[in-house]
Amino acid sequence: MSHKPFALPSLLLILFWMLSACAPAAPVVVEKEVVVEKVVTPTPVPAPPKEEKIVMGFPRSETLFAQQLTGRAGTPDNFNEWVGWKNRDRGMAQLMNEPLWTIEYAVGEVINSLAAAPPQYNEDFTQMTVKLREGVYWSDGVEFTADDVVFTIEKVKATEGLNYHVQLQGVKNVYAPDKYTVVVELAEPNSRFHTYFLDRWGSLFIMPKHVFEKVEDILTFQYNPPLSLGPYVLHSYDPAGFWTAWVLRDDWDRTPTGMLYGKPKPKYVVFVVYQDPASAVIAQVRHELDAAQLTLEALRAVLTQNPHARAYRREFPWVVNTDPCITGLAFNTLKPPFDNREVRWALTLAIDIISYSANAMDGALMMSALLTPSVPLYLKEYYERMEPWLRDFTLDLGGGETFKPYDPEAPFRLAEYARSRGYVVPEDPEEIKKTFGYGWWKYAPDVAAKLLEKNGFTRGRDGKWLLPDGTPWKFTVLTDPNPGHHHYQNTFAAVQEWRKFGIDVEANVNEMWSTLNLNGQFDVSTAWPAYEPWGGHVDLYRTFDNWNSAYVERELGKPHYGHLSRWSDPRMDQIIAALKATDWNDTERIIELGIEGLKITVEEMPGIPTYTYVGALVWDTYYWTNWPGAENIYAQPYHHWPNFKYMLPFLEPTGR
Repeated sequence: MSHKPFALPSLLLILFWMLSACAPAAPVVVEKEVVVEKVVTPTPVPAPPKEEKIVMGFPRSETLFAQQLTGRAGTPDNFNEWVGWKNRDRGMAQLMNEPLWTIEYAVGEVINSLAAAPPQYNEDFTQMTVKLREGVYWSDGVEFTADDVVFTIEKVKATEGLNYHVQLQGVKNVYAPDKYTVVVELAEPNSRFHTYFLDRWGSLFIMPKHVFEKVEDILTFQYNPPLSLGPYVLHSYDPAGFWTAWVLRDDWDRTPTGMLYGKPKPKYVVFVVYQDPASAVIAQVRHELDAAQLTLEALRAVLTQNPHARAYRREFPWVVNTDPCITGLAFNTLKPPFDNREVRWALTLAIDIISYSANAMDGALMMSALLTPSVPLYLKEYYERMEPWLRDFTLDLGGGETFKPYDPEAPFRLAEYARSRGYVVPEDPEEIKKTFGYGWWKYAPDVAAKLLEKNGFTRGRDGKWLLPDGTPWKFTVLTDPNPGHHHYQNTFAAVQEWRKFGIDVEANVNEMWSTLNLNGQFDVSTAWPAYEPWGGHVDLYRTFDNWNSAYVERELGKPHYGHLSRWSDPRMDQIIAALKATDWNDTERIIELGIEGLKITVEEMPGIPTYTYVGALVWDTYYWTNWPGAENIYAQPYHHWPNFKYMLPFLEPTGR
């Protein structure tokens, strides 16, 4: 048998292969399974383009529409507001102008606008120094400097017929030591000179020197188109005066508004005239009017029909009750029997403020016992501080009898009235005071009768009051013919109360009311019982000085340029003089003097304060939100106040 030589290696190779095949398998790393998600993008379906609503030619989502308060512009082509009245609430005051300083009455402060700081006076108030904000530019690109301020003061002082011409006659010299500093030298001490440049619904605004120095006749110059120091410039206007439109400046950040508060949100702002409340209601229901001041009835109509509408307060009484004006009744104190303080007090105590409030505003008001409004700052510094004195204040009824007339419970009785009408009213006593006021005067017709009888008045057989000479006591209450104004509301509420007391009183609704007030041809008038204070500063000089005896024209029938009541008092003259000698920044001393002055007005009652001016303000939140309502007071709420431009950076677009 033969063996082939190659057969053994092959066998060994096969054996090796077999042994290898039977050996344990080496570990195999198996990687984790990865799940790959594949994003599948569907084929895009073109969305229908958002249809932009256009109102009056403006894209609605970028435009804020506001009601023009003072009606149709009488001279729509003329923007020269240094001459007469130019309906500045059509946007000139709110968007175009920047004053040196601005009053913020809702927050209680003075805003440094074009000025970089408060004014500085020398020791005897014969020199005022103003530091200006740097980096501010006119809308044509020219820088605003001290030269503009110096030019304005010199021009206004030299030109008869310009607004503030009379007030600036006390300027002895004005100059600019550098680009951003102005020094004014005065012929006589005046610690309130700067208030001519303090904007509270108007002030002396600064002219662009580079424009006005080339004008030949400034009194007839129309200043069209105007330059702006505010965040907006004129876009267009209706030649008939029914609307004015403004557009945001590209360089809004070079204005005080932009520097202080940021970029205003609306690109366009349009002020529109609505000649009757019904048309304004319709516009707000159609979302074509964002801000409007209406009558109380119109406010209710908007809230009922527009679910996006809101008032200043979300619940009753809805209205703005922080306005720096006091309403009520002014006596002609040079005319008997209103020259008698006890007669004036008798008429005060003959008023039931609850029924008065119901007749005037259905209770939607803030009663005010002092001749100064119930703005937050004055509630704190005057109403609260004077509360103990008011509670102790006593009237002498004669025969050893006295009477304390102050009634701190009156707001709570007004709250009860509101509840009886079905309105939602706060339960918290402090909230009730903030809503309806801190107190008023007692309804005491029996005490009123004693005061009249003490002064010779009697009642006739019919129960009506007779004058001391035995003739029937008849008089009128003068008002302007606007049913929506508080003058009108106060007139008819007072007539109702005094008739109930037995006096033959008539309302005198008269289109000549302004002239009649000026000439002292009235008995009682509802044209402001006291001149308006600043509201955002504790100084009451602006109110008191109108009662200065130096201004009183004692012959009725001749014009009078102080307060229409023509009341004066030597003690008030002393208060006025002391305030004039007190630095504007010495607020504690100013408050002390203010309290003493208000005490005199309570004792003398030259006019009856009834309630702080209330505004039936309505906002439509369909396009713009974050309005400064009562729960969110970051600024005064009105669109017709100059501070409106400072509110606009805080509004938020809804994206509609």
